[in-house]
Amino acid sequence: MGLFDQLQNVLTQYTAGNTPGPENPQDVESHFSQVAAVAPQSSLAEGLAAAFRSDQTPAFGNMLGSLFSQSSGEQKAGLLNQLMSSLPPGAVQSLMGSGAGGGALAGLLQSGSADITPEQAQQLSPEAIQQLAATAEKHDPSIVDAASQFYAQHSTLVKTLGGMAMTLALAHIAEKQRQG
Repeated sequence: MGLFDQLQNVLTQYTAGNTPGPENPQDVESHFSQVAAVAPQSSLAEGLAAAFRSDQTPAFGNMLGSLFSQSSGEQKAGLLNQLMSSLPPGAVQSLMGSGAGGGALAGLLQSGSADITPEQAQQLSPEAIQQLAATAEKHDPSIVDAASQFYAQHSTLVKTLGGMAMTLALAHIAEKQRQG
């Protein structure tokens, strides 16, 4: 029996809707940690994408801004480069002139570097990332999947999104496990 099979009763709670309530957020965090330790990254990414797209959680841009604020410089640069690669040039130009971090972003882009470094990424605010993520999602909805895959590799950061996001991710993973 694999570790994922051993967690079946935990996942069954999320499929059946018998999830720990807000009074026990540590249970959701513990369950998420257990599942993240054994689940394939692709399953975790699908669960995160479901949480990012849910109307029960904040907007995708807000959630990424929150994750960005908790990320290391390397993680920030990785996310930022991924977001930037999903935007067409015209979208980047309009974003740079819109305020809310556009000036800092413009400075990074005008540096001539193809990739933004961790040091450069540290200069951006979570608000700038929120706006960038929202713009990227409008131009390329698959950025949600790409960001989910990125943060599936950094599952300890996902805990900073809170119980609802983790519950939705676990419910999605459980449902996929039940179907599959």
